[in-house]
Amino acid sequence: MRKVRRCFRALLLLAGLVLLFSAIAPAKEDVVTPKEPGVYVQATKSQKRLLPNIVFDEQGVIYLESNNPQRFPLGEVQYFLLYGKYDVKFLTLNPLLFLTQSPVGKARYAFGKDIEIEVTKKSDLLYVVKPKGLFGRGYYSLWINDSAWDFVIE
Repeated sequence: MRKVRRCFRALLLLAGLVLLFSAIAPAKEDVVTPKEPGVYVQATKSQKRLLPNIVFDEQGVIYLESNNPQRFPLGEVQYFLLYGKYDVKFLTLNPLLFLTQSPVGKARYAFGKDIEIEVTKKSDLLYVVKPKGLFGRGYYSLWINDSAWDFVIE
């Protein structure tokens, strides 16, 4: 009977040591692939698609006209997903600064200084874009060539 207890204790101690010293593997970050090409915001609870906006160039001034951009609470935006064929080496994330009113009465916004981003390729058509710093409140835009996807963080 004593031998059985000693063996059981030794086995229990060995199992405890194995669990104690086993390496803890970090959880894999899964990215859900969107169904349609476009730019998406990965929010805390879901993915939300951003609507594209046109970039204008008038006499060397590059701007866009506000077109009722999507709004997100501060801290909800985790990262961005680009799904489709995009040339990401020209991708920038910029704050938008008020420039002037258009003749029709729409607000025009100029692109501010680039915010540093980290672009990770997940597949041939899927890229994850994360800003290197924290977002503050404001009006921002992801910009590639003639298209920009604007959004507001409140």
